[in-house]
Amino acid sequence: MDSSLIQTIVVYALPVIFAITLHEAAHGYVARLLGDNTAYMMGRVSFNPMRHIDPLGTIAIPLVLYFLTSGAFMFGYAKPVPVTFRNLRDPRWGSLWVALAGPACNFVQALIWGVFGVVLAVLAVDEPFFTRMAAAGVGVNLVLGVLNLFPLPPLDGGRVLAALLPARQSIALSRLEPYGFFIVMALVVTGVLTRFWLQPLVSLGYDAITAILTPLVSLFS
Repeated sequence: MDSSLIQTIVVYALPVIFAITLHEAAHGYVARLLGDNTAYMMGRVSFNPMRHIDPLGTIAIPLVLYFLTSGAFMFGYAKPVPVTFRNLRDPRWGSLWVALAGPACNFVQALIWGVFGVVLAVLAVDEPFFTRMAAAGVGVNLVLGVLNLFPLPPLDGGRVLAALLPARQSIALSRLEPYGFFIVMALVVTGVLTRFWLQPLVSLGYDAITAILTPLVSLFS
């Protein structure tokens, strides 16, 4: 195996695992705040990645996709956090906030990795492993967050859209859920999702991270 490929996998390992698993933990945490203790009772309201790792979705699939695409595309998932939406104090709007919690957690993680990168620069730490990991942490989290905001169930964006739509249209949208994953994969393979959704919104995410971190950078300039 190419040593550079091994190094890349090691660099991405922590960012990917935390991005995927904490995304799920955030869903469970917000669900508990809004009245549903299902995930909490199952021990899933935890920021310990080991409670959320799915051997197939968190480890095997990202690795296989990375190898098959030579690093061009990587996708993964953790064990879905169980949420009983009817237990939420306000099922309609509660489901919206539960859905948004995952992508929001990814944006916060991207920001934290960005701060880590700034700290490395301030301390003049020129170790490629850590600088690449910081950059990977920002990129992985922005891609995962933006991908999950795509408005199609079972992605988080689909649940957000369902909460915003009138009841009849929301029910019609929910019927797409069994096919949603295959539709998203088809859009990824054809490049449509990347060109018209991922690239512009991830770029916007980088701009937001840069704008937030600029004052911090200025303090040490």
